[in-house]
Amino acid sequence: MHKLNRTNRDKVQQFVAITGASEKNALQTLKATDWQLEAAFDVFYSQPQPRSNADMRRLEELYNRYKDKYSDMILADGISVLCSDLQVEPQDIVTLVLSWHMNAATACEFSKEEFVGGLQALGVDSIKKLQEKLSFMRSELKDEQKFHEIYNFSFGWAKEKGQKSLALDTAIGMWQLLFAEREWPLLNHWCDFLQDRHNKAISKDTWEQLLEFARTVEPALSNYDAEGAWPYLIDEFVEYLYDKSVVEK
Repeated sequence: MHKLNRTNRDKVQQFVAITGASEKNALQTLKATDWQLEAAFDVFYSQPQPRSNADMRRLEELYNRYKDKYSDMILADGISVLCSDLQVEPQDIVTLVLSWHMNAATACEFSKEEFVGGLQALGVDSIKKLQEKLSFMRSELKDEQKFHEIYNFSFGWAKEKGQKSLALDTAIGMWQLLFAEREWPLLNHWCDFLQDRHNKAISKDTWEQLLEFARTVEPALSNYDAEGAWPYLIDEFVEYLYDKSVVEK
């Protein structure tokens, strides 16, 4: 460590603090990624991490702190306590990213396998370590591929159990949450259109294709292809924008 410059020493210390890795592992990973901290995190978390019995005991203790008294699950009340411990609001988008890491099947609940497995994958076994990981999880939303994965994950996560589609109010709330991270100038028009003209649940295809539309089609629709394979609802939205003179044909 004494041979490193101050900037790189700080990166090693930060890497160790967030990942719990040894200094040797931190040095190897940072050197392999040319001292790019975010790239080093990606490499570290893409590799299977060894877990000790002590880690598992601490994870069991954490799970038992939050699990419901009457079922072997963490439910809404437990998640509320977890958010309080982490000092984040339950509606903070970082809770969605955490659920994505846990591969949670449903919003507002974690199975033991999801909770313990997710924390293991993140390399944390305490609230302090999870708190230190929050900034990393927020940064993942800036990664194009990870944002795409989190966006698609959120459809199944947010919909009601047993339903194939996502309730309209829930879908609008999720879009407002997600597009706060990736600004889309037509978002408010899209939400108004759905409430005025559609007023039905949202299919998985529409959910997934909307991100592609927002990502690839200019807000002025200058590169919109009417012959493209967009869901009918998106084609209707384009006509709505023309009718309302939001954009010119």
